[in-house]
Amino acid sequence: MEKTLVLATNNQGKLEEIRQLLAGLPLKILTLQDYPALVMPEEDRFTFCGNALKKAEAVARFSGEMALADDSGLEVDALGGRPGVWSARYAGEDGNWEANNHKLLEELKGVPSGERGAAFKCAVALVLPGKGPELLEEGCRGRIAEKPCGSGGFGYDPLFIYEPAGLTFAEMPGEEKNKVSHRGKALRRTRLVIKQLC
Repeated sequence: MEKTLVLATNNQGKLEEIRQLLAGLPLKILTLQDYPALVMPEEDRFTFCGNALKKAEAVARFSGEMALADDSGLEVDALGGRPGVWSARYAGEDGNWEANNHKLLEELKGVPSGERGAAFKCAVALVLPGKGPELLEEGCRGRIAEKPCGSGGFGYDPLFIYEPAGLTFAEMPGEEKNKVSHRGKALRRTRLVIKQLC
């Protein structure tokens, strides 16, 4: 029997990745565009899990349906883990990735290649009304390039070099990126959880 799942994001890049990774499940997938009256809560938690859970709970409460939210970001070793949970708002304006990438490169000016290690982190929260939440967290290690490369993906993808491939996430085909990315790994685990519910 088909279940309804509401994705708690307006980020088109994320929506596309999530749809691809959940394809084939007996789900009717809705988005925040289907609930124009829903006001999303502020992402003010200090962890990815905290933000993901806050968003998923708000959407499940409002819609009465199963809700999925993710919170993800980039942690750069040389910056003490920044931008972290502030990744989307790093340069101030939410979702201005060009400005975020520019700020990151400025902050890493002069940092040698061997010290530009970083990790993408992703937390996924799945909330079913009347049941406890499922929380899954995954990561992917890489390093930060000295200039953007590639036109695929979104966010920090043009700067994040996945070393086994020798390419940035923005240079990798979507299918290949999803096999190794933080969000890909977290959503494959989420897919197994949803499969048991369907």
